[in-house]
Amino acid sequence: MYELIDGKATSAAIKEEIAEEVKQLVKEGAKTPHLAAILVGHDGASETYVASKEKSCSQVGFNSTVLRLEDDITEADLLEKVEAVNNDPGIDGLIVQLPLPAHINEQKIIEAIKPEKDVDGFHPVNVGRMVIGLPAFVSATPAGILELLKRYNIETSGKSCVVIGRSNIVGKPMSILLSQKNDFGNATVTLCHSRTPNLKEVTGQADIIIAALGRAEFLRADMVKEGAVVIDVGISRIRSDKTKSGWKLLGDVKFDEVAPKCSFITPVPGGVGPMTIVSLLRNTLLASKREIYK
Repeated sequence: MYELIDGKATSAAIKEEIAEEVKQLVKEGAKTPHLAAILVGHDGASETYVASKEKSCSQVGFNSTVLRLEDDITEADLLEKVEAVNNDPGIDGLIVQLPLPAHINEQKIIEAIKPEKDVDGFHPVNVGRMVIGLPAFVSATPAGILELLKRYNIETSGKSCVVIGRSNIVGKPMSILLSQKNDFGNATVTLCHSRTPNLKEVTGQADIIIAALGRAEFLRADMVKEGAVVIDVGISRIRSDKTKSGWKLLGDVKFDEVAPKCSFITPVPGGVGPMTIVSLLRNTLLASKREIYK
């Protein structure tokens, strides 16, 4: 029988821990952590995500600011806004909500954020520091997955781990973190993607599978060995006549098929998703304490 990895309950527990720490810091005279988000345009998913971040900041006692900009803003003007936040000593962390409009170079904007305020962990300096094992702001989703593995006492050392998907936000950093020489690394990691010819064979030998490719119900029972740990990062919005909204959220894993073969598995929703926001909060707390860039 599998054990469900509950990201919702875990993130709630971590929020309580952060709130307690913030209370203590403020009591000792430290400033209240402050997270700023820049939201360009009116994308529904981005609006929802930013609102969720605002709510989470409030729950743990952070200050938060959202700069809402129209989608016709020029790249130069957006860079000016980023620079203004970079230079504001009252703000500890800055995220620029992606995706950005097509006329704006996302990478240029990411690189404009000061590494010490880059709580999303996307800046090349933070990525480079993470790769060589220096203190860094780690991308929120991989950091959240690692935290779930820790809190559920899932052994990674010496295990065969397969990461499906090679995005800069999840797949690549996840593969690096799991292979690093530390307590929750030391795995033998295979990074698979759309050009991997024998994927079923590779995943079928894995002790841990991280599915992060964004294709609904891609991972099936015949791709997973008995007793595997499966972490489902994907989330796809699919039309459904069985829900009030007319939509259903599905992960990258065919849950009903795969779960009976697992020792541990994350659900969608309620698995990795809540851990992403809580990891962002932890990064912001670290930024306010100046623990990464001293």
